[in-house]
Amino acid sequence: MTLHDELRLLPWSGPDGKPCFLSTDDPASHLSRLADEVEAHQLDSASALVAEGLEMISNGETERPALEGLTTALIKALQATLRVAASRGHRLAAADLMPSEGGDPLQRAMSRID
Repeated sequence: MTLHDELRLLPWSGPDGKPCFLSTDDPASHLSRLADEVEAHQLDSASALVAEGLEMISNGETERPALEGLTTALIKALQATLRVAASRGHRLAAADLMPSEGGDPLQRAMSRID
């Protein structure tokens, strides 16, 4: 088993909305691979939303309800992307690269997710 600070933040929440973590020494385990696939899908979706958003705002004719829907989708995609970044950052042993002042930026970002 991994140490507590080596738990992997999974790209989904539990039924109560709290973060889910994985403790494994096998990055090729079924659950690890599933999490990798979900993360890749989340990042692809965020990329597609950015492209869609750029197209919508460039035409100048998009109505407010459509922009509001896009904004909501982009916020959710950004939350998922921040979760992926936090998970991957922790797994990269980035603690040595973190600034010592002001606390852990990944923790600050995670406190805003969900």
